[in-house]
Amino acid sequence: MSQITRRNFLSLLSKKTVGAFAIPSIISNCGNFNNLMAANPRLETNLLNKLKKFPINSLSPIASDNLELAAGLSHDILIKWNEQISKNKFFGFNNDFTCFIPLNDNPHDGLLWVNHEYTNPLFVSGYDYYDLASRRSINQINEEMKSVGGSIVRIKKENDKWKFIKDDKLNRRIDANTRMKFNWDETIAGSKYPIGTHSNCSGGITPWGTILTCEENYDMFYGETIYDKDNNPKHIDSPLDWEKFYNYPPEHYGWVVEIDPLTGASQKHVALGRFKHECCTLIRLDDNRIVAYSGDDQNNEFIYKFISSEPNSLKNGTLYAADTITGKWLSLDYESQPLLKNKFNSQTEVLVRVREAAKLLGATPQNRPEDIEIDPLTGNIIIALTNNAKKRNYHGSILKIIEKNNKYDELSFSSETMLTGGKESQFSCPDNLCFDLSGNLWLTSDMSGSLMNRRGPYYPNFKNNGLYVLIRHGKEAGKLIQIASAPFDAELTGPWFSPDYKTLFLSVQHPGEKSKSLTKLTSTWPHDDDGIPKPSVVAIQGDLLDKLNYLNQL
Repeated sequence: MSQITRRNFLSLLSKKTVGAFAIPSIISNCGNFNNLMAANPRLETNLLNKLKKFPINSLSPIASDNLELAAGLSHDILIKWNEQISKNKFFGFNNDFTCFIPLNDNPHDGLLWVNHEYTNPLFVSGYDYYDLASRRSINQINEEMKSVGGSIVRIKKENDKWKFIKDDKLNRRIDANTRMKFNWDETIAGSKYPIGTHSNCSGGITPWGTILTCEENYDMFYGETIYDKDNNPKHIDSPLDWEKFYNYPPEHYGWVVEIDPLTGASQKHVALGRFKHECCTLIRLDDNRIVAYSGDDQNNEFIYKFISSEPNSLKNGTLYAADTITGKWLSLDYESQPLLKNKFNSQTEVLVRVREAAKLLGATPQNRPEDIEIDPLTGNIIIALTNNAKKRNYHGSILKIIEKNNKYDELSFSSETMLTGGKESQFSCPDNLCFDLSGNLWLTSDMSGSLMNRRGPYYPNFKNNGLYVLIRHGKEAGKLIQIASAPFDAELTGPWFSPDYKTLFLSVQHPGEKSKSLTKLTSTWPHDDDGIPKPSVVAIQGDLLDKLNYLNQL
């Protein structure tokens, strides 16, 4: 793969196919629901003049145990792991995706949804993996089950500061014990009612105002079922051993979960397929049919697209896998694919074992497809491919898909690598993506904690994980700047703008995850009196954020 650097990034980012492009009226992006399709008000002259004079300066790579921000930005910690949100309910661990839902059309009062991806037993339940004599207990498992899933908390902005409202009646937890249902007519592994959700990575908001949370590394909790060449199943144990205490089928996890933020009602969408969903990015077409894009975050897995056959449906429709070599979306419809009929017994089985089905039909293996966003300026599909060390792709890339005739329900497309990571590009391992009000591309990095700041040929130049912006307007168009640097071992996830774009909500996930004991901590961020590292959500504000959001007017 040739090196695509920031120097020629801008032309690749803005390139369109021939003809006028009309972006659908509602785009529900994984990283940001409020995008350029929202109103982009003109700023007052005095504020424009102020922002014109404000410099855009990048952070240099930093190795510190703080959340470092570029000049012109400040942050407040909004909520931390284990803070009480209501009676007997506590904010979960390892916060990831965030999204904000205004209440009563008030941009400064609403619900913040936060994913909780996975647990660290050392902090959550006191289990020590490094003590070979220790044994798991059901009480420890129960504590871990309460720490994953998601949190809904009421937040308000007062005196230019955001705070969460403890004990608000709308605060709730969705966790590994929450009763759910499958949005499907047939049973999955013998039941229509899965218990709980976990491994919640990224997500999105539907056009009808519900939350999508995506189950990614689901095999960590109850293991996985694999099949040999004769189609015989075999159980693979999980690293967290939950299945030794609760006999929940692995097939009940690995789905996109839809949650009503006002009631907590939850359902898992079988039609979107079962795999390690990083995100689920929705587009509603003019006839109200839904197109959903999702990546399978594992080496050599695939990119998927679902096209509904009915308005506002995530149940009825067809799932496709991408062949990026020929530019075709391959139908995973059981009735129309003889190869699928030869191996599987039903459409349900295809969707449960969708990785096998996509591979059988010739989908193109990718380098860990993670977040997927729709470019609000061009309508192109932008996909983060984090890396693939087994293929010596250590720094990842960003892929662009251009649908035929600029229509999301077409089954042909073109694609090209838009940007490759590495020393020259000044970033590595792209993960979460979002666009701001000007259409600048924001991205977070996901370098492994075991390799960051270590000697070796791969990641020392980048120091800690960070948050970056690729600029698309003005004299600095095409330039990449680093906005934030995470504490030790942490990554920055779930960027989401407030409706007025004055605030960026951001998760600081797994600080100190390489700690081997409570006396040998690799991080103490956010530096509370107890010294224990705590995943937290922060609210970032400042003149630099304002300038970036209004670069198209300066």
